[in-house]
Amino acid sequence: MDRRIQKTRESIFSAFSSLLAHKRYSKITVQDIIDEANIGRSTFYSHFETKDDLLKALCSDIFDHIFSEDLISESTHDFSCASNDLKAKITHILYHLRDSKRDIKGILSCESGELFLSVIKTYLEQLFTGFITNDGLDEIPKEYVVNHMAGSFVETVKWWMQNDMAQSPEELTRFFFTVISSTYQESG
Repeated sequence: MDRRIQKTRESIFSAFSSLLAHKRYSKITVQDIIDEANIGRSTFYSHFETKDDLLKALCSDIFDHIFSEDLISESTHDFSCASNDLKAKITHILYHLRDSKRDIKGILSCESGELFLSVIKTYLEQLFTGFITNDGLDEIPKEYVVNHMAGSFVETVKWWMQNDMAQSPEELTRFFFTVISSTYQESG
């Protein structure tokens, strides 16, 4: 992507996130975003057709990196050596959500929080599909197990946000896998 285009998109994302932090999604207008980003109307519409498209793009921008196959060392965490470890990937996701706390809280607190959660659930389903073997659960469809884990993790994230992310990403990962594994032990 061209540097100017990338810089403009980042400006729009930043303006939108800033607005979401203090204003309800339904009350934010494209004009508000344009004013906050200090761009022209045609510039906004050359990037996004609607405010909903902007929200979807913001979610995708956050998640494309988080769910990348290649994890890299970052300022708050380093999971670059753990790309085939599901617990490390989940912890990595939680670090990114914590690092993006202001944006995520704004998105979750708005009416389109459900859209955000459905986007993350789709990414999680893809992630879990690659790790779930369904061993010991032959009578249960793999798609059900994946849906259960993704839905459970989304609810875990909601709970964590509501509790102001009081637990560390490692601690929350431990909570999640303890509950998931105890559920499977009862099933098996």
